[in-house]
Amino acid sequence: MKRKRRIISFICMTVLLLIVPLHTYASQDEGSFGAGEMEQDNSGVIEEGSGEAVEDGGEEQQSVEPERTAPVKSYLEIKNEEISNAQRQKESLESGLSDVVKIKQELQKSKYDLNQYVAKLDMNLGEIESKIDSLNSLIVDKQKAIVQAQEDLWDAQEAEKEQYAAMKRRIKFMYERGNNTLLDILFGSASFSEMLNKVEYVQKLSAYDRRKMQEYQETMEYVRLCQEELNIQRQTLEQAAKAAESEQSAVLDLITEKQEQIEAYESDINKKDDLIQEYEAYISEQNSTIAALEEAVAAEKKRLSVSGNSGGIRYSGGTFAWPCPSYTRISDDYGNRMHPILNVEKFHNGVDMAAPSGSAIVAAYDGQVVGADYNASMGNYVMIDHGDGLYTIYMHCSSLYVTAGDIVSKGETIAAVGSTGRSTGPHLHFSVRLNGNYVNPWNYL
Repeated sequence: MKRKRRIISFICMTVLLLIVPLHTYASQDEGSFGAGEMEQDNSGVIEEGSGEAVEDGGEEQQSVEPERTAPVKSYLEIKNEEISNAQRQKESLESGLSDVVKIKQELQKSKYDLNQYVAKLDMNLGEIESKIDSLNSLIVDKQKAIVQAQEDLWDAQEAEKEQYAAMKRRIKFMYERGNNTLLDILFGSASFSEMLNKVEYVQKLSAYDRRKMQEYQETMEYVRLCQEELNIQRQTLEQAAKAAESEQSAVLDLITEKQEQIEAYESDINKKDDLIQEYEAYISEQNSTIAALEEAVAAEKKRLSVSGNSGGIRYSGGTFAWPCPSYTRISDDYGNRMHPILNVEKFHNGVDMAAPSGSAIVAAYDGQVVGADYNASMGNYVMIDHGDGLYTIYMHCSSLYVTAGDIVSKGETIAAVGSTGRSTGPHLHFSVRLNGNYVNPWNYL
């Protein structure tokens, strides 16, 4: 008799422990729950000895998964980091624009020394062009990030819908059958040990349900974070595009400023003779720089020849690639011409190809880069040895993508169009030299 009372007391305690949390859980408003990655409905009736939950008639079965740690939180942490990085990029764009007014004020200090003025302005142009390159890279990255963020959002929203539907089915079943099912389990057991096994199973089922509800809440948070990241990425892309446009405007503004200063300086009639001499001096300096590079190449080839190495670059006689694919017009041709500002006849040693600032300059032919540097008259320039005494020179570049010693192929991008050095507008000055003398580029194009 005492044993029977103990068993009844234990059963009552068990009922109290299990009914309250399950009943509370089952009676929640359906709208406050969603799915939780449940592939099938969880049911409340436990098939005896089966370890499975079965709906009426055994039509659907759901094995209770073992407890596991879902990686959803790590996804939330990663997404939060991505949002923080995107936000930092957005903020840096707001404070990183070039101050053209300040640059012009600084340039006024060297206004009366044209070479110093040009060198300082070119340095500023180089910095701005570098910003533009970085912004263009950022724009490409943001476009890719937006595609990924949109895919993440779609995937998260789909998971949220599936979890919501599964949780709804589960809650509906528990609301309708929850308490009766539990009593059926407790009093329908054939033995005390069987009842304990089933009670343990129900506890696991309840823990599983709570975990699925938590996962659904985390999924809803992940959806929110995906939407937030997508919005920030779009804002950053828009801001980067505006920043690139602003920096490009700054480049054009400074080039115009430079053009006006050079023209004002060179059109001073009172200094005409001095200006002609100065022009000849910087052309002579340009030629000396190029000749020195050619002599260095010749000396190196001679050294290799003496050591028994007869290899090296050879020009095969092929036609050159057009070095400035984005050119709009020939702004100045090769040969003697009337200087547009000095108003005296001077020899022009190359072909000027007007083109948008930043557009590609390509190697005219296979060869080796022997010079990639800055010069006061040539600005940023590249010089390529094609073998057999043949060289090409690319002047006034905004950016250089090669360095001395690089081997380049015909058509390979080596620099970008600019207006550095003694230049009054974006263009490529393209020269060809053969055996130490300038020759007409049209013979090779």
